Amino acid sequence: GMQMLIARRLVERGVRFVQINHGGWDHHNNLEAGIRDRCGQLDGPVAALLTDLKQRGLLNDTLVIWGGEFGRTVTRDRNGNTGNAGRDHNGKAACCWMAGGGVKGGIVHGATDELGAEAAEDKVHVHDLHATILALLGFDHTKLTFGYNGRDFRLTDNFGNVVKEVIA
Repeated sequence: GMQMLIARRLVERGVRFVQINHGGWDHHNNLEAGIRDRCGQLDGPVAALLTDLKQRGLLNDTLVIWGGEFGRTVTRDRNGNTGNAGRDHNGKAACCWMAGGGVKGGIVHGATDELGAEAAEDKVHVHDLHATILALLGFDHTKLTFGYNGRDFRLTDNFGNVVKEVIA
């Protein structure tokens, strides 16, 4: 909660980028207790942050993104500990949510297969996510480059399409 309050105060004072890191989501074992604990710590504070931003007229101009670097498998972890099972890393399906900052509210974009193992509908590559975030921040990802080793590179590599369906 304190991190959310500090983030809101920073945004109120004009800070353009704020990152909150709440580690410990790598539940390779003891999944049920671990998820309950983490969600219990964050559900209220995150809701309060969004409410505070909206009440202060800051949510429309503040992009909030919640995500990780990969998804989780739908089956138990390979550790074989069936009594204390967790879930393994999954590079084929992941999710994140976004609020404010020009994002269309109340929608879900994309879906997994019937098992939740792989992205199946309206797939979004990480380059697409980055292109969309940059568009929401007012940048054209095709023109935003950086020089390296005598060549210009795009942050979205030579790929990335803005997911227009999530933009209000």
